[in-house]
Amino acid sequence: MANLNKIVDELSKLTVVEAAELSKQLEEKWGVTASVPVASAPPAAAPAEEKSDFIIFLVSAGDKKINVIKEVRAITGLGLKEAKDLVESAPKEIKKGVPKKDAEEFKKKLEAAGAKVELK
Repeated sequence: MANLNKIVDELSKLTVVEAAELSKQLEEKWGVTASVPVASAPPAAAPAEEKSDFIIFLVSAGDKKINVIKEVRAITGLGLKEAKDLVESAPKEIKKGVPKKDAEEFKKKLEAAGAKVELK
């Protein structure tokens, strides 16, 4: 169990770009794909709670990839290569734990740049 905990600790230190590269390598090595789980709707009887933190999820870069890369850099603080790699590996999580107001603003900016974005 200690070895598994060490692996989890090391994986937690990876950047988004490093995690994406790891995912690609594991897909190639083991012949599997990492897919995004589809969230099911909550039961109708459950009270609706408003989320306070969101994940900005890039569905696709669209036709204006350069503009999207610029916006991703501004939002994440990544370097040019890392932002380019992230955009090219869409669908991909850009940033998580973003307050609702900021998440909606980032979504508008990315969509204005030509990207398709979801807030989760």
